[in-house]
Amino acid sequence: MKRFVPLLLLLSNFLGLSACTQLSTEEVRAASITTDGGNARSGRDSIRRYGCNTCHTIAGVPGANGLVGPPLDGIANRQYIAGELPNTAENLMRWIQHPQQVEPHTVMPEMNVTDQDARDIAAYLYTLKGKP
Repeated sequence: MKRFVPLLLLLSNFLGLSACTQLSTEEVRAASITTDGGNARSGRDSIRRYGCNTCHTIAGVPGANGLVGPPLDGIANRQYIAGELPNTAENLMRWIQHPQQVEPHTVMPEMNVTDQDARDIAAYLYTLKGKP
């Protein structure tokens, strides 16, 4: 049995079945209110679809262990986005959609993120409270 534990852990990470991928109804509801209708569960999928996981480490997103951009764990508790925008839902969605307009020298690319996808991604990110 001990030989199978590492295999099970690897398989659960590959399939995205770890405990961190579970969003509580309360977290989803709070994020939806904060982002005016964003869907945190859809946002987690959108993060992978737009490739955010290739540059960022993001809790609960399988394969999101990038080291190009900052880790996004705890982003809900940060004061600023991109070091200059107050951390509000509107600003986070703006940053997700148009990082080059906010900070022309950022390496974060414009990914043609739709309004709804930005809302959903922001909703997911706002479930990431980080460690107290």
